[in-house]
Amino acid sequence: MATDSSNTNITTADVAVAPTHAHTLTLQAEFPSNWTVADLQRHLGGIPLERILVVPPPGYATEEDVIRLDRLEGRLCELQDGILVEKAMGWYESMIAMMIGIEIGNYLKTHDIGKLLGSDGSLKILPRTVKIPDVSFISWDRWPKKKLPRRPIPALVPDLVVEVLSDTNTKAEMADKLVKYFEAGVRLVWYIDPETRTAMSYVSPSDVTEIAVDGMLVGGDVLPDFQLSLAWLFNEADRSEPE
Repeated sequence: MATDSSNTNITTADVAVAPTHAHTLTLQAEFPSNWTVADLQRHLGGIPLERILVVPPPGYATEEDVIRLDRLEGRLCELQDGILVEKAMGWYESMIAMMIGIEIGNYLKTHDIGKLLGSDGSLKILPRTVKIPDVSFISWDRWPKKKLPRRPIPALVPDLVVEVLSDTNTKAEMADKLVKYFEAGVRLVWYIDPETRTAMSYVSPSDVTEIAVDGMLVGGDVLPDFQLSLAWLFNEADRSEPE
């Protein structure tokens, strides 16, 4: 089929999109008019297509859509550039995240320095950007002094973010997340890799400590004196009977 060259400068803003739900669609981010689904997938770090939602159309999604999908369908989605991206999580990754959260929670009982959120704690860390870390710690210095409403998604930046890597996470996706976390003001990021039973601890996108299978997660300035053995963590996760 011949292509009309007069349309080569059309952008997503020029395309009429029919409303797909109650609120009016408004363009949140603009992409080149010649992009394909493959380009969109590359833009999101090469993640599997089944994690990219197309309703609302890419570029038009908002925080309200994140809330709507969670409330009506029980689907957890992050928001990036007006695109809904389903959170990657499996039962094993969920267990690892919960175990880390329990250990940090126990630490906070004797170190009253902030609050902890779990793997469905959506946070607006940047304009038009919602992330859902597997575990996040927010210090009292960053926590609002007045009671937060349950909705909308709070504009809070954690001090610590923990992400347990899943099969459908890609290196490019996690590298992009890392940049956004530190751009927002996160102080410490832990990437936990169940496949290798190792971890990466970041204090900036370029300042990383590799933690071996027999190493320790260390809280540093964010969680002073906190330590957690990776060997214990994975051995406990893999235990199949009472001790």
